[in-house]
Amino acid sequence: MFVKPDNTYNDIRYRSLNKWLDDMEEHEDIAVRCGVPLARDYVKYLKDEIKRLNEENQLKNTHMKKLIEKYRTK
Repeated sequence: MFVKPDNTYNDIRYRSLNKWLDDMEEHEDIAVRCGVPLARDYVKYLKDEIKRLNEENQLKNTHMKKLIEKYRTK
């Protein structure tokens, strides 16, 4: 009944970003090379933030369902 979400597009996009960052690590310009770790850290921060917000949303949904059931039974 439950279908696992298809993340193929996001996986390809993430691998493409990592490939591009790997290429930029070998760039001759030091400013470009030094920006790569910052970009990787920012992407990691964004993924963690998305995960946190999804968990928060799930918690709110659960709480709202309980409230709705509580008021329906009254």
